[in-house]
Amino acid sequence: MPSVSAHVALTLAQHIDAVFGVMGNGNAYFLDAIETQTDAVFTAVRHEQGAVVAADAHFRASGRIAAGTSTYGAGFTNTLTALAEAVQAHVPLVLVVGDEPTSGPRPWDVDQIALASAVGARTYTVGHADAAATTVIAIEHALTYRVPVVLAIPYDVASLEAGAVPEAPTPRIPAPLAPRGEFAEGTLDEIAAALRGASRPFLLAGRGAWLAGAGKALGELAAMTGALTASSALGRGVFPEPQFDLGVTGGFGADGAMDLVHSADVAVVFGASLNQFTMRFGELFAPGTQVFQIDIAPAATHPHVGGFVRADARVAAEALVARVSALSSAPRPDAGHDFGAAPRQAEVAGVAHGASAPAPDAVPGQPWRETVDVAAARTYDAGDDLAPDGRLDPRSAARRIAELLPSDRVVVSDGGHFIGWANMYWPVEAPDRMMMVGTAFQSIGQGWPSVVGAALARRESTVVLTSGDGGGLMAIADLESAVRAAGGRGIAVIWNDAAYGAEVNLYGLKGLAEGPMLIPEVDFAAFGAAVGAEGVVVKNLADLDRLASWTEEDPATRRFLLLDLRISGDVIAPYQQEIIRVNS
Repeated sequence: MPSVSAHVALTLAQHIDAVFGVMGNGNAYFLDAIETQTDAVFTAVRHEQGAVVAADAHFRASGRIAAGTSTYGAGFTNTLTALAEAVQAHVPLVLVVGDEPTSGPRPWDVDQIALASAVGARTYTVGHADAAATTVIAIEHALTYRVPVVLAIPYDVASLEAGAVPEAPTPRIPAPLAPRGEFAEGTLDEIAAALRGASRPFLLAGRGAWLAGAGKALGELAAMTGALTASSALGRGVFPEPQFDLGVTGGFGADGAMDLVHSADVAVVFGASLNQFTMRFGELFAPGTQVFQIDIAPAATHPHVGGFVRADARVAAEALVARVSALSSAPRPDAGHDFGAAPRQAEVAGVAHGASAPAPDAVPGQPWRETVDVAAARTYDAGDDLAPDGRLDPRSAARRIAELLPSDRVVVSDGGHFIGWANMYWPVEAPDRMMMVGTAFQSIGQGWPSVVGAALARRESTVVLTSGDGGGLMAIADLESAVRAAGGRGIAVIWNDAAYGAEVNLYGLKGLAEGPMLIPEVDFAAFGAAVGAEGVVVKNLADLDRLASWTEEDPATRRFLLLDLRISGDVIAPYQQEIIRVNS
């Protein structure tokens, strides 16, 4: 007869096809059932943190919920940093764990419910008679609220016979949130009128817009209003017309592009939280810019927002398309040109912000986005072949790598100073092809297991990890997992400056002792070779020729490629310069 653990596994497998984890006493029966009684694919990682990270990355890369699993006690506590990241990044997943017996805790047990709650995750504990139903409730909670949930199996219940597995209902997912009430409808009318009358309209979208499937409607809205577009770091590629897109806002943005954003007279934000980095610490928009936000959050998420609508990004964007279309077909007084004659307060603000010259108004009869050179505005500093200290310039390395990477790629990023290089120089086609696992919780060391989840989610794409030497060492146990999971479809780029670069930039420059911030230079190429990868030490741009030849080889026969870039720590990413300025 099926056990309680089998009830969990069989029910879970109706909705989840990928499970990542480390086996232990608390989840042994669950994993046995996954392996022998379901079609779900179990992939082992070497550290329990990696179980949650891989499930997190799997969802970000595919939109399909996945599961992690660990044993109780020490196994569970190892997952907490990754669990906190998934909570703060709003990533749904299920973490199946062993737990203390129903008779009470043993010396090695901890209050797992309290620990999960402390990082924002809800726990559901299965019983002898309700394991299948509880599993469905846990999945439903994760998908409804876009959060990770913990599904706990008490140790003395795990192997109990539980009878035939009952038919479990399909998890109920709420419909997209529609605008409600006269205030919301009135604000949408106001946004449509503002866009229609704007001289320099601008649309900003984040990952929430992508999850809502708003890309098509946002593209239509941008075309109808002549708006320039941009995205948050997690929303890159959401707009369908890249020729009118200014890229990422905030510290990852090019200076010319950010000057154009600053000159906008009307800005509408869809599904982006407007954190301090996206908002350039409050300086993204000019003081006179009308800023509207549409989000499923209960209220506006930044004080610069002047009008807020709580709604799904796609539903609201479609409503705005209809409204702007109706306004376009209605007669209106001549405003001087086809896209309105808004006041020129943005130019004045642009000069105050430090722009070299005011942004031009739209040319009469032409939408703003067709009067500016977007490609020039998005240009970044090309860098030098080598920095003055003789080490590789990360800007030129990033630019050269972008030229050589396969077009069908998914980029996964660890956290650290280096995150600017991939975000600035490596274009991606859509938000599910660039993910930063760890940045929501400001953590490092989640890069290698991110490769595992992304590789299982996108089995035909090349998975590219960008990581620093600090984070790379912290998670080194799962280098083997990454190489095993991705094989010849995997590349790792390690930005090796022999230091915790962010700390050197923030605190070394203040005169604090640099000893704790430094790392002996590690040979990551040798690390990779030890677990079956091909490792290449990159000291100059010519050493990247191996990446060029690697991309031409058959993924079935080539090995995982690890590029150990010996970069200069003296070249500071622009977003870090911004943080240094704010903190000093």
